[in-house]
Amino acid sequence: MEKVSGLIAGSGKESNRGVPAFIHRPDLVRKVAILAESARYDVSCSSSGSKAVRQGATLGAPAHSGICHSWAADGRCISLLKILYTNVCEYNCAYCVNRGDNDLPRTTFTVGQLVDLTLNFYRRNYIEGLFLSSAVCRNPDWTMERMVRVAEDLRRMHGFGGYIHLKVIPGSAPELIQRAGLVADRLSVNIELPSEASLRSLAPQKTRDGVLLPMLRISELIGEATHDRRGLPARTAKGPVFAPAGQSTQLIVGASPEPDRQILRLAEALYGRFGLQRVYYSGYVPVSRDNRLPALSAPPLLREHRLYQADWLLRYYGFRSAELFDDQHEWLDEQLDPKAAWALRHPDLFPVEVNRALLEQLLRIPGIGVRSARRIIAARRFGPLHPEDLKKLGVVMKRARFFVTASGKFWQSETWNPARAENVLRGLEKPGAPRMKQLSLW
Repeated sequence: MEKVSGLIAGSGKESNRGVPAFIHRPDLVRKVAILAESARYDVSCSSSGSKAVRQGATLGAPAHSGICHSWAADGRCISLLKILYTNVCEYNCAYCVNRGDNDLPRTTFTVGQLVDLTLNFYRRNYIEGLFLSSAVCRNPDWTMERMVRVAEDLRRMHGFGGYIHLKVIPGSAPELIQRAGLVADRLSVNIELPSEASLRSLAPQKTRDGVLLPMLRISELIGEATHDRRGLPARTAKGPVFAPAGQSTQLIVGASPEPDRQILRLAEALYGRFGLQRVYYSGYVPVSRDNRLPALSAPPLLREHRLYQADWLLRYYGFRSAELFDDQHEWLDEQLDPKAAWALRHPDLFPVEVNRALLEQLLRIPGIGVRSARRIIAARRFGPLHPEDLKKLGVVMKRARFFVTASGKFWQSETWNPARAENVLRGLEKPGAPRMKQLSLW
């Protein structure tokens, strides 16, 4: 934030680079400080690596390089101006720092101020795009209309071709959603809570339909735009580009009592029904005193991490949420990653011989990722693999050593011992520790 304030204030070297007069205004410095801080709890701001080229764009490009740092789908680090249009809110969601009855400084940008701010930050190479969200000021349509105008002015008046992520305010009119998708790379509607009961309890002004119907509309419009452009050569395609980076959402973890099983079942349904690109999990940060909320001393970051790992299994490893849980296990194990926990509960499926296993089997082995699984399949075409070959192919042998054989052999004379594998993976026993030989009683 110091860098941002320095740029806006026009202090130091930046003051000699033709900084526009409005940047010297103290009221704008204050607005940026307040609204950037208010946006920090929204985590769903990862770029998808969209390569869509905007017709008529003369400034910026969404495809190259990543102040908030985010990550593109191909691993690039990018920088986005992450900010709210306003933190003046009519709603009183228990978990939100911007809730209406919180005592904090309130302010609102104008459309012109936010457009100029984005352009000036971009020209100085501080950012590559804009992540714009907002509290609900007056009503959803009033707020959403101004956010859309910011993106429309950037695209159409200034030829801005950088990445734009717009948050869709639940309850917004369909025509505003359509306008938003024509100028934004990605849209997202935050579902926030995993059940309708928690939504009624913690966010009484929001409704299930108010969240899900915009998601459905975005999904339909993306499908229509894709269908209109299908079959046309890339250089001649004239169909509409609607949210080419898709849509995402955010779930708050720890503010409500739902177990991990219910959260991942919901995420799986959202991926299947709405074609979401990403579900983000945000550990609840205690930001207000409310007896409806749990008394947490710190956000549940480890639980958040395990949910991301499980989500990865759903999206890239062919798992279903029902496979990761049962009636005795409704919560993810905090000591084990979800794939290792699943493998230990299915000892009948291991060890797996890597020279004969299908891709689907390799992807279920702890320590083997998508890339290393494909490398194994490619390498074994030239001859049988041996245990020492696996590490060279990117397999994490610290975990995989207990679950795989290569040419019938384990790594470093290991054996298939599920109990010992669990002890080592939980940190109860060191991998290289000598094993005690049990003495005979006779």
